[in-house]
Amino acid sequence: MSDHNNTTAIITDPMAELKERCEQLERELVQVKHRADAGIVKAHLQAEATKAGIIDIDGLKMLDVSGVSITEDGEVRGASALMERVRKEKPWLFGKQSTSNTTVVPPAQSPRQKLATEMTDVEYKAAREALIRHRT
Repeated sequence: MSDHNNTTAIITDPMAELKERCEQLERELVQVKHRADAGIVKAHLQAEATKAGIIDIDGLKMLDVSGVSITEDGEVRGASALMERVRKEKPWLFGKQSTSNTTVVPPAQSPRQKLATEMTDVEYKAAREALIRHRT
């Protein structure tokens, strides 16, 4: 009879195990969501800071991002307002804002035909046939 009591003590309630496992998975899901949201906010803040002209992206570590949130639609709110405020309060983090682009556009070059010495044998034969057909 004591054997019977030992085996029943070993057998646990499967519903209780499933409930415990479900609760554990829900806690892990909440943690993963918080980490993902934090990563999205960080990436969005880096993009906004770059757009605002931040000199050193490590300056974002000093910011209080509690006002930045993610909506149900996945949209980040408050990042641009935070960058505007930081730009006013900590201007040394940002370089001069420029409205002009210093990139020089290369001059336009007219297309030129490939020389016979630059062609492969196959290209030369095709070009020669096209030229002969065009002349006749």
